[in-house]
Amino acid sequence: MSIQAIIEDKLQALEPTLLSVENESHRHNVPANSETHFKVTLVSPRFEGIMPVKRHQQIYALLADELDGPVHALALHPYTPAEWEARGGTRPDSPDCRGGSGS
Repeated sequence: MSIQAIIEDKLQALEPTLLSVENESHRHNVPANSETHFKVTLVSPRFEGIMPVKRHQQIYALLADELDGPVHALALHPYTPAEWEARGGTRPDSPDCRGGSGS
């Protein structure tokens, strides 16, 4: 099973109404076909009344094994359904990678 599929499976515990897990590894200075950099957009009513940092902590806890191993970077965009609707169903774009040399 791919790392992306594992992430998608584990995040089902948050009962998402929308879940998008994007492998952004190709945008970074890593070998071809890597699964090291991901962007997660997750909309769930379970985030109602929960501050953003606590939402992130819930996701980090579910993905502890992946973050301790193959996943190097995880961009998180967790929203309640109302927040997602207020944003017009969009999340921020990821910045361009500066590469392994930092230039």
